[in-house]
Amino acid sequence: MPTECIPDLFEFPRVETRAVVADFGGGRITSDPGALLLGQTDRALNLTRRLAACFTDARNEALIAHPVETLLMQRITGIALGYEDLCDHDTLRHDPARRFRDFRWSTRESWSRERRVIAKAEWTRGEANPRFIVTSLKKSEVKARWPYERVYCARGDMENRIKECQLDLFADRTSATTMRANQLRLWLTSFAYVLMHGLRRIGLDDTRFARATCGTIRTALLKIGALVTVSVRRVRVAMASAFPWRAAFATAHLRLREASV
Repeated sequence: MPTECIPDLFEFPRVETRAVVADFGGGRITSDPGALLLGQTDRALNLTRRLAACFTDARNEALIAHPVETLLMQRITGIALGYEDLCDHDTLRHDPARRFRDFRWSTRESWSRERRVIAKAEWTRGEANPRFIVTSLKKSEVKARWPYERVYCARGDMENRIKECQLDLFADRTSATTMRANQLRLWLTSFAYVLMHGLRRIGLDDTRFARATCGTIRTALLKIGALVTVSVRRVRVAMASAFPWRAAFATAHLRLREASV
């Protein structure tokens, strides 16, 4: 599990005669200043206020800390900024347009007995998107949602690895005039994936980014607002004090240093 003890200083290999160190003491620096523009755009479009009006909030008003409009704004802005998963979104975690039911069913000839069938009813992109799966798991063992979301949907994980190379690491950039040049591009993409997968496998195991895509890791952990100062003795990279994934960064740094020994 990730350590709760975050060091104050991260040391990296020297650059010529200078020590290279990094820390989170850069002060009030934001890595996502575009959120201000997103907020301004939202106000101009009146987007989340209108969207919030489409939701029926069934929560106890006396216990509500954040209204639906605030939760929607947080989630939509987070997605726009590249954060795949955000905390404390309990109200929106369960898609209101998705419903699960299970029932017993048997075919006329091919099945020897009735079996448990889980049905997913969902309305997406303006049309019905139903799914049915057959399982031997009993209702007393698991509810209907779990086999679909954790087992059936997981089958696409292998395809996601290919998508990572294509969408996040530009494997589809094969527009060179020769086959050899395009082959080299694919090789470079493959090695870039190996590098990113190494970061994920070694440095981010058991963290929230253990199964994150290369694009998510790049956005969340590699693109950080920072100040770089150069002195006679060292190069200091002062990252934003408000950086949200400090624990994951510290864990990856520690594990990769240990793996490099």
